[in-house]
Amino acid sequence: MEGALNTLSKHGIAKTSARSVAAAAGVNQALVFYHFGSVDELLAAACRYGAEQRVVRYRDRLASVSTLTELLQCGRELHAEERAGGHVAFLAQLLAGAQTQPRLAPATAAGLKLWTDEIEKVLTRVLGSTVLADFTDPAGLARTVVASFVGLELYEGVDHDGAEQALDALEQLATLVNVLEELGPVAQRTVRHTIRHTMRRTSTSRAVKDEQGQQGAPTPASIARRKVRRAK
Repeated sequence: MEGALNTLSKHGIAKTSARSVAAAAGVNQALVFYHFGSVDELLAAACRYGAEQRVVRYRDRLASVSTLTELLQCGRELHAEERAGGHVAFLAQLLAGAQTQPRLAPATAAGLKLWTDEIEKVLTRVLGSTVLADFTDPAGLARTVVASFVGLELYEGVDHDGAEQALDALEQLATLVNVLEELGPVAQRTVRHTIRHTMRRTSTSRAVKDEQGQQGAPTPASIARRKVRRAK
């Protein structure tokens, strides 16, 4: 599987074959089909194997993270190490291949899920004691973080400065969260109330728009009924 990882990273999915993988691993190409059945199955297994190895490598470091700023710093270090090790190129090729080779999609998604599970644990722990605890979804945020990380890894290949700017912007957001944590109890209650009120208003506005989309433009009668419901 190391041979598959190296071949895919260096030559791309279009040039990854049983012959090229076997040559990289120093084995007979017949072993590819004997153990995995096809090149796609080998790549799927290599994806799972690669993700497991990388997650294990960073698990202790992620477990020591206690703030969003530390998480972003860890992400920067991981970002540099993964790119230098060629793992970003491997992931990029798998994501590209999964668009046209459906058998690669489940394994690629499973590999990414290993990362999202680890990041979700960190976010649950870090956000749990903050004013944002009641208003965030760690599972959804973990997927956002992983998707952003993958996107930044690929984006850096064409615009290094732009990727750095994006990471700097994320650090600024983390700083804002840290500032919220330094507020006193009264100020934090005010922040919670404001967030809760804003989310409720946004939810109501979205529901109204959905209703309008389903029923067409509101009529005077429907507007009146809505006002009555709100008054109650």
